[in-house]
Amino acid sequence: MESFLERFFPEVLRGMRGAKRDAYCKYDNQLLTAFTSSMYIAGMLASLVASGVTRRVGRRAVMLVGGTMFLAGAVINAGAVNIAMLIVGRILLGFGVGFTAQAAPLYLAETSPTRWRGAFTTAYYHFFLVAGTLAANVANYFTNRIPGWGWRVSLGLAAVPAAVIVTGALFVSDTPSSLMLRGKPDRARASLQRIRGADADVEAEFKDIARAVEEARRNEEGAFKRLRGVGYRHYLVMMVAIPTFFDLTSMVVISVFSPVLFRTVGFSSQKAIFGAVIISLVSLSGVVLSTFVVDRCGRRFLFLAGGTTMLIFQVAVSWILADHLGKHGVARMPRSYAVGVVVLMCLYTFSFSLSWGPLKWVVPSEIYPVDIRSAGQAITLSVALTLSFTQTQVFVSMLCAMKYAIFLFYSGWVLAMTVFIAALLPETKGVPLEAMRSV
Repeated sequence: MESFLERFFPEVLRGMRGAKRDAYCKYDNQLLTAFTSSMYIAGMLASLVASGVTRRVGRRAVMLVGGTMFLAGAVINAGAVNIAMLIVGRILLGFGVGFTAQAAPLYLAETSPTRWRGAFTTAYYHFFLVAGTLAANVANYFTNRIPGWGWRVSLGLAAVPAAVIVTGALFVSDTPSSLMLRGKPDRARASLQRIRGADADVEAEFKDIARAVEEARRNEEGAFKRLRGVGYRHYLVMMVAIPTFFDLTSMVVISVFSPVLFRTVGFSSQKAIFGAVIISLVSLSGVVLSTFVVDRCGRRFLFLAGGTTMLIFQVAVSWILADHLGKHGVARMPRSYAVGVVVLMCLYTFSFSLSWGPLKWVVPSEIYPVDIRSAGQAITLSVALTLSFTQTQVFVSMLCAMKYAIFLFYSGWVLAMTVFIAALLPETKGVPLEAMRSV
């Protein structure tokens, strides 16, 4: 938003208006990217802390703490009068993300019926993650029309989902696995009965949960230390590789910086934000379709099909940018090609949202044994947030330095991750959490 840039980053606005400014370098400002990236490094630190906390106090309490921190961050950002307040608010938002994103996927995986676990995890977590992104972009589109202080409304609206998290966490029960792990079998049984329904027969499922928890208790080593032992190293490979490849698809920076990309190719501020709204809608449609097919087609098929199509669309975007932006001092791309970039971005986003987007949450949350589940989720999340921090901090500088080749860089990673999945990830569709070791 130009009102936001004028208030906090006037030098960026002056650079954008300069006639000789390189098209790829309009937003190359480290303080501006620090405002964005600070949330991710805070989230990484919080997710590591949340791993130990969630084992002691449960998934529900961690979501409550995370929601409270997110609420505080939203209030500070809305009332910010300098860059320091903006970054402090973003750090609190990051703490909130770290806590809630560590606990929420585990909560869903541990309470979902085995047959529909993939759909539940996709629908109830990634679906609303994407819906939140869409809501944020729509809010930006309308608040951008408010002169002078529309950015305050935009940042302050983050308090709405924060309030929902805090209120909702007060009314749900903790997961049976978490309660059993903390030595509360009666409450665990009652929680399972409440989740499955008063008339459901939960005896067999409860025994499976109790058996898995008992196995976890017999191993006295700490969860993080245990990951280095024989029998756990393949889990360690997956909990590092999946979030690493996820972040290096470039989707994180595309979702964060899509208005920047659209302004780079020549759209106005309002049209660039509208382009981000379109991408969010496409992403949401991909997630909806993924919800219906993830437990029918399987994880591997979606991973491989998504990776192949994403590779094609990224190379196409790079080719258009190479041919039609920045050549001979031209700072604005011809409109037809700019629209073509938007279409290719939409196709890329759809492929991602059908495959890697939801599966990044589904697969890690379902493959870890209960004794390392919190630690595994913490490592997965901390790796993802560390890479998100790094990318959001350097992406604009990389765009300025590498220009169109930035998309060739990311397409190389898409190729690598597709080969990795084809070679090393087994199918986990329909496998009960307690039997996942056999796979």
